Amino acid sequence: MNLIKPREVLIKVVDAIPEDCRGNIIVIGSLAAAYAFFGRNNRIAVRTKDIDCLLRPFEVATEKCEIITRKLLQAGWNHRYMGRFKGPGTAETPEKDLPAVRLYPPDVDPEGGNPWFIEFLTEPKSTKEKGRKWTRMIIENDHYVLPSFRFLSIATFSPEIIEDLDIYYAQPQMMVLANLLEHPEIKPDIMSSKFGNREIKRSNKDLGRVLAIGYLAQSDGLNDFRSWGHEWFEALKYCFPDEWMNIAHDVRKGLIKLIASDQDMNEAYHTCVYGLLSSYGVEEEELKEVGERILGEAVKELERLVDDNY
Repeated sequence: MNLIKPREVLIKVVDAIPEDCRGNIIVIGSLAAAYAFFGRNNRIAVRTKDIDCLLRPFEVATEKCEIITRKLLQAGWNHRYMGRFKGPGTAETPEKDLPAVRLYPPDVDPEGGNPWFIEFLTEPKSTKEKGRKWTRMIIENDHYVLPSFRFLSIATFSPEIIEDLDIYYAQPQMMVLANLLEHPEIKPDIMSSKFGNREIKRSNKDLGRVLAIGYLAQSDGLNDFRSWGHEWFEALKYCFPDEWMNIAHDVRKGLIKLIASDQDMNEAYHTCVYGLLSSYGVEEEELKEVGERILGEAVKELERLVDDNY
């Protein structure tokens, strides 16, 4: 992964995307968090490889992704295949075995230290869908998928807009909630590529992002995480109107397990200092304290609000 300047990369992404598709994109993940906290400070960089672009609403996501992909390919962008994926699929390929669309710009050397690339996702078709889902799409007779995860609707709740670039990005606290909900357990699944030369559990990478965002928010002057609990409460009610009470009580589970495990906590810490916090000097114990604050303030406040409205 390379160190990149958030605003510089966002400008390049926006310039490449057709204007009538920009309103359908919400940038999520490390780049969104980095922009939220230090996007206009050109002296601070973040180490990341994937620029996660979520297309919404679901009903037009495939169409918009096809339009964007064709435009980028015509402009000299190239497909990036990773892990078990060596190329596109065909009509006979099951959806779960199709690659997502990942594209890197023409001025990037694909062999030069894992270049950054755009990766497209979409929101779930319905709040009833659970787990990971794939939506097939066809680009010049090649088959790909748009992945979605159940709690991506939380990540994109009430996004911020960068006015001069005309593109949206997810609020950091909403990405925190989405990651907490996505990982109530520390699953054994390993990421498809190494993170700073280490194999990392995906749960630890995503829960590590929770800690990294909490650390950045605290450094940015957030003195009380209870405000997150109030915002989470509204997001859950809006995104999951029939299930929000039950879902809310899962928020704390994964973070408790992460903090309690020295091995998992160390993996999460590694992803933070190698990724989102690469320009900061932070100790593992500091991140653990941030996690405990999130549990004791944000999560506790969310649970209080839920119980008061039961």
